[in-house]
This record gives sequence, structure tokens and C-alpha cells, in this order.
Amino acid sequence: MSDQETMTAAYITRPGPADEIRIGRFRVPELGPPEILVKVRALAVNHVDTFVRSGAYRTRLPYPFIIGRDLVGTVITAAPGFAPGDTVWCNSLGFDGRQGSFSDYAAVPADRLYHLPGGGVDPENAVASLHTAATAHIGLFEEAGLRIGETIVVTGAGGGVGTAAVQLAVAAGARVVATARPDDFDWCRRCGADEVVDHHDPDVYAEIAELAPGGVDVFWDNTGRHHLEQTVPLLARGGRMIILAGLGATPVLPVGQLYTRNASLRGFAISNATVAELAAAATAINHLLARGTLVSRIGTRLPLTEAARSHRLQEGTEPHRPRGRIVVLP
Repeated sequence: MSDQETMTAAYITRPGPADEIRIGRFRVPELGPPEILVKVRALAVNHVDTFVRSGAYRTRLPYPFIIGRDLVGTVITAAPGFAPGDTVWCNSLGFDGRQGSFSDYAAVPADRLYHLPGGGVDPENAVASLHTAATAHIGLFEEAGLRIGETIVVTGAGGGVGTAAVQLAVAAGARVVATARPDDFDWCRRCGADEVVDHHDPDVYAEIAELAPGGVDVFWDNTGRHHLEQTVPLLARGGRMIILAGLGATPVLPVGQLYTRNASLRGFAISNATVAELAAAATAINHLLARGTLVSRIGTRLPLTEAARSHRLQEGTEPHRPRGRIVVLP
């Protein structure tokens, strides 16, 4: 095969630790009828990528399996609505039988591919925001039904999904109380949070209660700590708690505090989102990217050949994990 027919990709042949990731040459994908060939320009690493790779999050994988979900790239093959040279993005590869994005080229289903807005939108900032912002949009509006004027608590607001949740909630007219590490306070305020409290403070829940005397309408549990005995009583009548993290956690649930408030707990994973939900989120993401109001901190940039290291950094198994998103460049 010639260099024009092959590509470099990061892949695994079985579930396992990050060191299972290999770099090799693959044939450029042959396209099915609904697929578009995309030349990859930028990639991002997500927690769910590590769950899929490790086998903690079980899904149908074609081996050898190319890792990764997100990409920004350039259209190579024409298709209805897409022309060669168009700048595009996707955030739902690498799951349920779909090969991933960590390669020079990717075959992307047309109904999962979206145009990146023009006007100077930075591809690296975009790719760093795609997964987190879609998670935030679907969780906030499809699952939690967040409404203008409501009070939302976003835990772990300094992280990727927390950052996006703060920005989208602010854009929707909600009052945002963020919890974060002290060194992330300024960042959370820049993202629009009305109040920020230290999530390691032993009195954090008492502080939230003082800041939301009428109760919390939406509690965005992004850290996986699940202190439900302390957090459920913070909910207002009709309050909603969204659970996004904590594989294997078995917290105590104060049932009485839950049902007497007409409150609810909703588990949510973006991997279960429908194509229609992803498309609606994409419309909102593109609107915010075009306005410059959806931003991510990029902690480090790595070449595709260091894909295994990118996963170790994401998992915290390698020292000096960067604050911010990990972007990978082919």
C-alpha cells in the first residue's frame, strides 16, 4: 500500500490500561453510503475514552479498535450538504461499533458530522469543547430541563464538563453556584459563575444552603463524590439532580428527603444520546463558538504518537496532569 492509501492511527487490540494503546499504519477507511471521509486536524481526550479503552464502559468494539471520540477536520469526499475543504467536527465516534477518531483520516457518519462555524473559530478550542459542551447541553436541557432564573449548583466547575455546564447555564439565564478548587475560582468567575465555593471545604454544603435559601433547582453532580445525604436536602421542591460520574459508587440515598421534595435523580451519559439530541446540541455549540462565548482551557498539546501518554495524563496515572483539556494533533 502507498502512503496515499494508508494512515497512522492509535489503537488497541483488547481492553486494558493505557499502555495497551499502539501506534500503527492502517488502510484509509473505505466508506459506506452514509459516511464521509475527513482529514483530521485536532483531537481531544475525554474521561469516557479511558473508560471505553479500559473496558470499564462496555460497548461493541471492532478490533483492532481506533480510540477516541472527538475531532475537528476537513472534508475529503463530497456528500449532500458537505463539500471537499469544508471544516467540520464530530463528537460521537469510537462507540457502539464505530471506529474512533485518533487517526489521520476518519470515516464519519453524515448524521454525526457538523460544520464548524467560520469567522475565526479556533479548531483547537473547538475540539477541546465539543464533548464537554454536548454533555452539558443535553444534561442541562434534555435531562434537567433547566429554565431561566433557576439556581443551579455545578460541582467540579473547574473541569471540562463543569466549565461547559457553567457557560451554558449562564447563557440560558440561570443563576450559577460553582464548586471548585481555590486555584480555579477566577476561571469559574470568568465563565460566568455568580458564586464560587471551595468544594474541599468541610462546610461546603452549609455554604451552598446559605447561597440558595430557596433551594437548588438543579444540582449538577460532576465529581462522583455523591454525598447524597448532604446534597439531596439542598434541593428545592421539584429539584433535579444530574449524576454524571462515579462508576462503582454506592452512596446512601435519603429517600425521605427525596420524595417529600418531589425531587428526582437522573443518571446521564452522553454515550446514550440520540442522533437528534446530538444534532440539537451541535446547533447550540456552534452558536456559542461563533459568538466566542464557549471556551476551554487547553492544558497540553501532544502528537498522535503520544496517545498512550494522553490517556495516562487524563487518568492521572502519570505525574503533572495539566489543568485543562488534553488536545492531540495528528
